[in-house]
Amino acid sequence: MGWAIGIVAVILLVLLFNAGSQSSTSKEAIKIGFTGPLTGDLANIGLNAKAAVEIAVEEVNAAGGINGRPLSVIYEDDKCAGPEGVSAANKLINVDKVPVILGSVCSPALMAFAPIAEQNKVVAFGYCATAPKISEAGDYIFRDVPSDLFQANFGAKYLYNTLGKRKAAILYVNNDWGVGLHGAFKDAFSKIGGSVVLEEGYDPASKDLRSQMAKVKNSSADVLYFAGFTDGTIAGLKQAKTLKLTQTIFGADAWDDTKIWSELGSAGDGAMFTLVNTNSSDSFKAKMLEKIGNDSIIYCSNYAYDGIKLLSQVMSKVGTDSTKIKDALYGTVYEGGVSSPKIQFDKNGDPTEANYAIKVAKNGKAELMK
Repeated sequence: MGWAIGIVAVILLVLLFNAGSQSSTSKEAIKIGFTGPLTGDLANIGLNAKAAVEIAVEEVNAAGGINGRPLSVIYEDDKCAGPEGVSAANKLINVDKVPVILGSVCSPALMAFAPIAEQNKVVAFGYCATAPKISEAGDYIFRDVPSDLFQANFGAKYLYNTLGKRKAAILYVNNDWGVGLHGAFKDAFSKIGGSVVLEEGYDPASKDLRSQMAKVKNSSADVLYFAGFTDGTIAGLKQAKTLKLTQTIFGADAWDDTKIWSELGSAGDGAMFTLVNTNSSDSFKAKMLEKIGNDSIIYCSNYAYDGIKLLSQVMSKVGTDSTKIKDALYGTVYEGGVSSPKIQFDKNGDPTEANYAIKVAKNGKAELMK
């Protein structure tokens, strides 16, 4: 009997130890990754999005976390570029062992690390990367912001039907985002009867677009569709002003970076651009104001905030296994956010709905057109 009692005692001790270990483990933080441009050309957008993510994490944790476990985000700077995006993803996947990467702002970064996420079966969730090719990037690749196919179509119809433009020049940054928009806009504008009379790409590092702008000025175009990132856009619009371009200048969502218009001042007046609509609440606006000290909310931040809330919702149901998260995302419906009122995904991991607006630059700010 003595030996039997001893065995029972050992079993009880093992069970108590395991129970204690599981209790301790269950309270450990759930880590996910974040990538975005925290330095460089588009740092203003990345830091704005980071602030929104921090607010969302605070809210999730204040509400009890994910099944009692706090959410923790590991932030990595991808500089909006492919090589840095790969480095950031490798670190998050192989060192930090995250099941999900919320990233990136930029299509070049997400496109570069998507194969790594796919190979390692880690969910990559773009919150502002809009290049059409992302739709084909893999089963583990999602985004809550719509593809540029929607944006290009909306912009083309507005220029043709509302502004009466018939001949377009296209100037685009030579990366995944710019090339994707160039092709999508050209197709959309041509299909409704417009013609593209000039197409020029430029290196992402270039800040001298005078020769391209001179070609636009001397062309028969009545509108310039300019798909540029922050520094290239600032330089290009300054040079267009100096050259006294008469064409309407029209851009895309990357122009929602407030740095562009604050640096240009009146030199940017009249430039217009498309961006996906947001659903900002007064509460979100107030929290962003408190967090960053001003009221400049870049639309990417809305989608980053909702990305955290949506992923937390999914993980509260299926846990932290990345394959289970991936499978659950395809059937997820997220409502009441500050980006789109309703987010659900198609077979490519893209949102099924898209709603766009237009902003116009005036006195150093970009304002929604009414």
